[in-house]
Amino acid sequence: MTQQRLGRGPLRTPDPAPPTGPDAGGSPPARFVGWLGGLGCLAAGYAVFQFLFGVLPDSLGGEAARYLVAGVSGVGTGVAAWLAAALLRARASAASATAGPHDPAALGTGALAPGPGPLPEVFAAAYETLVAQVSVVDDPDAGRLTGWSHSLGEPGRPTPATPDPAVHRPTPVGTAYGLHTMLDLGMPDGRLSTGDLVETLWRLRLPGGGWSARSQGAEARPEVTALVLGALARAGASRELLAAEVDRCTGAFTRQLDRPGRESTHVVTTVLRGLLRAAPDHEIVPRLHEALADGAISDDRRDHLRCWSYRLGPPYGPPSPLHTALAVIALDRAARVLGESAAARAAREDGVRWLLACRDAPHHSCLDLENLREEVRRPRTDDPARHEVLNVRHFTASWVARALLTPGALEAARRDGLMPEWRERLDGAISAVWAGQTDGIWIWGRGDSTELRRPMWMTYQGLSALRAHAVWMYQPDRPAVPHHH
Repeated sequence: MTQQRLGRGPLRTPDPAPPTGPDAGGSPPARFVGWLGGLGCLAAGYAVFQFLFGVLPDSLGGEAARYLVAGVSGVGTGVAAWLAAALLRARASAASATAGPHDPAALGTGALAPGPGPLPEVFAAAYETLVAQVSVVDDPDAGRLTGWSHSLGEPGRPTPATPDPAVHRPTPVGTAYGLHTMLDLGMPDGRLSTGDLVETLWRLRLPGGGWSARSQGAEARPEVTALVLGALARAGASRELLAAEVDRCTGAFTRQLDRPGRESTHVVTTVLRGLLRAAPDHEIVPRLHEALADGAISDDRRDHLRCWSYRLGPPYGPPSPLHTALAVIALDRAARVLGESAAARAAREDGVRWLLACRDAPHHSCLDLENLREEVRRPRTDDPARHEVLNVRHFTASWVARALLTPGALEAARRDGLMPEWRERLDGAISAVWAGQTDGIWIWGRGDSTELRRPMWMTYQGLSALRAHAVWMYQPDRPAVPHHH
């Protein structure tokens, strides 16, 4: 049994409306008509005339009759080709004129819509849902807890503090992602307090320090601890206040004490991102940066470009778009803080090129964007013969979009002349992210009622990707399209 196992998610991202217009390819009949129109109406008519004149029998009534039939057919074909081409152009123009921000395929085109787009509405709806579903629980041991469980609307688990199944006890993971989301949304009013969420995360700390997911029991784990520390640092907690927990997190994150974690791309990138927020000057940060860069593998199916699998050591496993995106994001953030060696930069930029080299299409539903499941398996400290299993689900499209939106990815694409590929892959990933939400909330596992259907992490990652894309799209030097009432 391997320490980690990956599986495809149960659901591909719902397909948004396919792209339209003359560059979209379209159906085979449309491509044929476009090809025929490309010959020119006269050329098409003349080709039909020559063909019919050559094949019509001499018994048709003489050479004049053959000329007449062939000529009429040629003229008719030319007119038909002209009308078909005009119809396609009209449809393309109409589609282009009516495509607004509500059309996922138009999100990456750079066109400014008349009036506000739907993103403020989505953000507002997400905020209202999170406010409505926050849990406030008076725990006899921890005190008052304000936050969220792993998933919105999941069945409650009766505890001494929450005997009512309708009440959901906040968890460190759900509350940390909820705090991240609220900071992204800007906390527009006082119905939720950042201070209450921060205090809840401190109260959910384990007796020995650190934090863990529910399935990990009472032993702190570095990826969850780093997630919480990153949220606390972002909310304004001081370095001095975080220092003791940072030391506990990093002290347990060694190859001797946590070999499965140090070999996991997911765990290492999560810890690195959290520490870059909470303790960017800690001595372990450059070591994790180097280990992540060294964990890249070569993929002969994509021009021997380097990418990442779910492991950072042999046996590596197959190349993975999800883990390549995770690595690109973490390496880019680390490079902004620490700088980077030539080897680390080469690996990071190869990862960007690898993502841009996807040959599957269409890119809003390609294989590179399929959601993944992953298991991180660790021996239990109280019984090494048994394993603790952390089930991780990955919203791949959001990670790919955020990787392509890193400053380093854009810089590499511009320098290598890959901007058309960059735009196409980014548009596809953002369209897939957009198609997965309903009123700003993302759903996992529609076909399986046993799943956590609206996980907090998925909504945070979806909103974060859309927000990053909107920031990149903002062009104040372009005049707004006038809105006619």
